[in-house]
Amino acid sequence: MNSLKAAQDLPDTGYFRANITSQVDSKPIEGATIRISDINNPEDVLEEITTDASGQSETVALGAPPVEYSMVPESSQPYAVYNIEIEAPGYEPREISGAEILPGETALQNTALLPLDEADPESTELYVIPPHTLYAEYPPKIPEDEIKDVTQTGEIVLSRVVIPEYVIVHDGPPNDSSAKDYYVKYKDYIKNVASSEIYATWPEQTRFANILAIQSITLNRVYTEWYRNRGKDFTITSSTAYDQKWIPGRNIFDSISIAVDTIFSNYLSRPNVVQPLFTQYCDGKRVSCPTWMRQWESKTLGENGYSAIEILRYFYGDSIFINTSEEISGIPSSWPGTNLTIGSSGSKVRQMQEQINVIAGAYPLIPKIAADGIYGQNTANAVRVFQKVFNLPQTGTVDYPTWYKISEIYVGVSRIAEMA
Repeated sequence: MNSLKAAQDLPDTGYFRANITSQVDSKPIEGATIRISDINNPEDVLEEITTDASGQSETVALGAPPVEYSMVPESSQPYAVYNIEIEAPGYEPREISGAEILPGETALQNTALLPLDEADPESTELYVIPPHTLYAEYPPKIPEDEIKDVTQTGEIVLSRVVIPEYVIVHDGPPNDSSAKDYYVKYKDYIKNVASSEIYATWPEQTRFANILAIQSITLNRVYTEWYRNRGKDFTITSSTAYDQKWIPGRNIFDSISIAVDTIFSNYLSRPNVVQPLFTQYCDGKRVSCPTWMRQWESKTLGENGYSAIEILRYFYGDSIFINTSEEISGIPSSWPGTNLTIGSSGSKVRQMQEQINVIAGAYPLIPKIAADGIYGQNTANAVRVFQKVFNLPQTGTVDYPTWYKISEIYVGVSRIAEMA
């Protein structure tokens, strides 16, 4: 089936935005050029955009198939695919073949480029994005117990559920020694998998339910040290047979990114069981899984008004519940428990202001503010700009997703300063 058809076959519109940073120091790259072209004719440039001081491009509209295609299994390809070329002075070029554009959704291409002094000056890094798991045939998942037996002698198991800062993804089956391992930030990993396993056009509560299952599978692998106990040096694989699909270089979708930022510390539990559940799932059409979540059916339940937990209980039983990890690795301080907004004051406000100022050193569009512990209009304005730069709802209030995004970016920028 053609990847990208003629314009008349793409009657709807999707959106694309790029965020370009340095792979070495995570600083934004200003002046990067992004060319978007027909995947079958890379010389036919449809859009050319550049990045600003925050490493972000403008958002551009691109042709996409009818939204109905993503609502019906075994339909025509529900997304358009494009070729993306990224160039920046002093950095290795990047090419992505197969970037996905869904109708009505914003695709985010977050890309870290390698400086030329650390790369082959004659090379272009190429990523070829395979078809979506709901559209193409992939190996079915190998059934595993929802709760792993970790009582055997010699098993390494964490004493509590911790949200890791990074996971190590083995890009292939567990025993493929030639497959590359990638260090990936936990939230970035979840966003990538969710964008690869479900469609961003699906109902919000369906997206939440599927993301929770994805997170629970991941945290089960982390908690049980599943692969390390088998002599491997990675956390999880990109194989659909063993784990879930992760694709290096792929774009994610804004609606999925926002959802993950909201619930990234959640996972699924049973009463009196500490271990996150290994909540396997399948599409329910090409592959049958009577006791797991069936993705297409979860879409229908969401359309019928089911909440995320109702969707999950429909498939996994009434005893399942949403749990939260109180320990999140790689952050200087935990969520204060309530939103910080105009009128708030105290040490948590001061800490957040100090972190914003450090971040502003690397992202000059964000204004620096007085670190006085008082949340005034200037602080709200700086937070609003931060939220715009990092693809969060621009409320000017430090809510749960914003607090942890500030912490995440602050830690990255601080580490850069320490290495300098």
